[in-house]
Amino acid sequence: MREITYLEAVREAMSQEMRKNEDVYILGEDIGVYGGAFGVTRGMIEEFGPERVRNTPISEAGIAGTAVGSALTGMRPILELQFSDFITIALDQLVNQAAKIRYMYGGKGKVPMVVRTPSGSGTGAAAQHSQSLEAWVAHIPGLKVVQPSTAYDAKGLLKAAMDDENPVIFYEHKLLYKTSSEVPEEQYSIPLGKADIKREGTDVTIVATAIMVHKAMEAAKELEKEGISVEVVDPRTLVPLDKDTIVESVKKTGRVVVVHEAVKRGGFGGEIASVIAESEAFDFLDAPIKRLGGAESPIPYNPELEKAHVPQVPDIIQAVKETVNRV
Repeated sequence: MREITYLEAVREAMSQEMRKNEDVYILGEDIGVYGGAFGVTRGMIEEFGPERVRNTPISEAGIAGTAVGSALTGMRPILELQFSDFITIALDQLVNQAAKIRYMYGGKGKVPMVVRTPSGSGTGAAAQHSQSLEAWVAHIPGLKVVQPSTAYDAKGLLKAAMDDENPVIFYEHKLLYKTSSEVPEEQYSIPLGKADIKREGTDVTIVATAIMVHKAMEAAKELEKEGISVEVVDPRTLVPLDKDTIVESVKKTGRVVVVHEAVKRGGFGGEIASVIAESEAFDFLDAPIKRLGGAESPIPYNPELEKAHVPQVPDIIQAVKETVNRV
């Protein structure tokens, strides 16, 4: 099977859906001739034209409001926010309108829209362009939240998001755009709310999201050399969350480390830890649940400080060793 990049997988998913359904269109800043800040939509305006690949003014509130309104009238917009940090400007439309309209109107109105947005650090973009704010929107009933970690997952989950009748926030980590994996050329869909076990193990479970899935896999390879067997679980979607897969993995291993890039305080890892603590998996734990997350400060511009701000492979290895009493 061919290999393509995460970026190409996202573009392919959108292009295939737009060829199939004329109600699907994209809107956002610089997504036309320029091809978007990270080049995801490059070439799409040549195929679909400016009516369906719509450049917008620099107004995230206006872009989000336009998407909500057009979704209500039967269109299926894909809104690109240039950086996930800018979701703060669009939150009124997303939190108070998109998330609530279907419920408040008894199902007579619906908002089938996808908000695609690059998140995370690692590019030297500093404090206002490097945040991971997924826990904010995961808190809001009515919004679905997706965080694919591979090209295969990105294409399949984006297809599912575009088919959904509810607003979906689709986080694409900047450092994953150039990563590759095997991806079928045909359309396929990965159900929202279905986790994936990226690696099977017996001694400890690592539940990791987005870029941290890759770091967890690296850590697992190193730990295997020391006789520690690590299972890596990727939730893939935060809302809906596949609690069963996480719980069953922890029941099997008896130990768990939860890793995400977002600031640890108030991060989604706390929700995952609560799911485990409130389930039958709690009785199987042989060690306390351990969480790793970002530091409680704005993300620095300095590359070494930026790297130190979020969990790295050595941090994950250390956390696992502490959990299995190997330090």
